[in-house]
Amino acid sequence: MQHVLVTGAGGYIGSILVQQLLDAGYRVSALDRFFFGDSVFEHLPNKENLNLIRLDIRDLKPKMLEGVDAVCDLAALSNDPSGDLDPSLTEAINYAGRVHVAKCAKEAGVKRYILSSSCSVYGTGGSQALEETSPTAPISVYAKASLRAEQETAKLGDSHFSWTALRNATVFGLSPRMRFDLAVNIMTLHAVTKNKIIVLGGGRQWRPLIHVGDVARGFIKVLKSSPDIVNGQVFNQGRDNYQMLGLAYTVRECMPFPVEIEIAPDDADKRNYNVSFVKMKKVLDFTPSVTIEEGVREIYQGLKRGATEPGPKTSTVGWYRAILEADRLVSNVRLNGRLI
Repeated sequence: MQHVLVTGAGGYIGSILVQQLLDAGYRVSALDRFFFGDSVFEHLPNKENLNLIRLDIRDLKPKMLEGVDAVCDLAALSNDPSGDLDPSLTEAINYAGRVHVAKCAKEAGVKRYILSSSCSVYGTGGSQALEETSPTAPISVYAKASLRAEQETAKLGDSHFSWTALRNATVFGLSPRMRFDLAVNIMTLHAVTKNKIIVLGGGRQWRPLIHVGDVARGFIKVLKSSPDIVNGQVFNQGRDNYQMLGLAYTVRECMPFPVEIEIAPDDADKRNYNVSFVKMKKVLDFTPSVTIEEGVREIYQGLKRGATEPGPKTSTVGWYRAILEADRLVSNVRLNGRLI
């Protein structure tokens, strides 16, 4: 039985990946700080091959990876707005932390390392279909850290340590650690709760999209592929490219009730990129299967039956901000090691 360690295992993608790995017969070590709690694994029926590790990746030691066959490195302060909260912290975790994980893995004799990167490294490519060899132009702290992590961890790859990076499109769909701060998810939430979708920035900006389950399946596809095929390779991972206004109309058409669309001209987020997914299909014979419409209906049904709901933890940047504020409050109150 192959042993896979997943960092960021308690996150939006990580919790789905852990579930799929267990279903596929892997032994899984799920490593996370668990900022959002570890209840994401309570529903799993096959936890006998699951080992939870509450740890900051910056504290990882090579000996902790003994017996591990592969690492799926998803640990990061996720998404562009969150990265801007504390740029130095984002750099320390999303860049230096992931380089540290890769170095520990290699020193421990791990055979495979898969980095979870982001299509946001392309920045402002516009409507042109960007390939893995296209110029990168990251504009956020998060995207810049992701690109640097790619570049530095790639240097570790060799015939004994297979390195692969997956540049994920913007993700959507239900997850045990749900996020309502992603384009499809928040549009669906607002359609259901407000009967209105607000499209920022005029709506002509492009985004690549992929279902969270398909992201996890992509990681497993790499794990099962020959190192001769995936070692040293970067793959764009996504299904469709949408302009944000078109995406809003697609979400609206999935609703069984009227939804208003309002266009706001300004948006602080200047990302605008259209991405090609041809390489992953050609090299790995992998095509994501879940459509936008299926994902929207999935979220709608989840909200309708109470399987998911918005809350403080479903906004990544909001929850990080709350944690940082709480830390400042406690630090100001604590005296001689005592809180009270």
